[in-house]
Amino acid sequence: MSNQEILDKLRDTIVTQDIAGCAAATQEALDAGISAFDAINDGLSVGMKIVGEKFEEAVIFLPQIMMSAKAMNAAMELLTPLLAEEKPGEGVGTAITFVQEGDIHDIGHRLVSTMLGANGFKIVDLGVDVSNDKILDEVVKLKGQKMVLVGSALMTTSMLGQKDTVEMLKEEGLRDAVKIMFGGAPVSQGWIDEIGADATAENAADASRVALELMS
Repeated sequence: MSNQEILDKLRDTIVTQDIAGCAAATQEALDAGISAFDAINDGLSVGMKIVGEKFEEAVIFLPQIMMSAKAMNAAMELLTPLLAEEKPGEGVGTAITFVQEGDIHDIGHRLVSTMLGANGFKIVDLGVDVSNDKILDEVVKLKGQKMVLVGSALMTTSMLGQKDTVEMLKEEGLRDAVKIMFGGAPVSQGWIDEIGADATAENAADASRVALELMS
């Protein structure tokens, strides 16, 4: 089986919510010499993107998303220790990742945090339902370092909080201290421009690319 076929198999285990199959396909990828980074980037992330699109089109629903996330977690248990060894771009900066206040959808958030870590970012994961005060505390603590805020929101209501985050940092005189990226289903480039953030990304793999560009 070619590497591409193995990666396609990995992708499909995410799409079909095959938890045991995902772990097995991950091990198969590693045995074939595929790096942990490529397994995530070219296999698992592709699967999660398809799952996200199906969810947006109401082809699948939250229970299926949760099962796909469990399959992803089974793979990440094998891959996370290896990512620490691979570290392709170590020391690029700190990524403060969070899900906006009022939102607890963390699948995309976890995936983005993992991908950023795989790209050499130091991750400060604030978790879900995160208040602006908590975000501010972290930015103040890390002032002077290269950092990017990476927030996600799956609902339009929680997306509105992203505007408040940018405004708060402006009011505190910290807007120039940090790059700001937001993502999630309702987030568009138009919204990013409107609220004065720096960037958005289509998916987790894209998020790491965009974040690296912001840091350079």
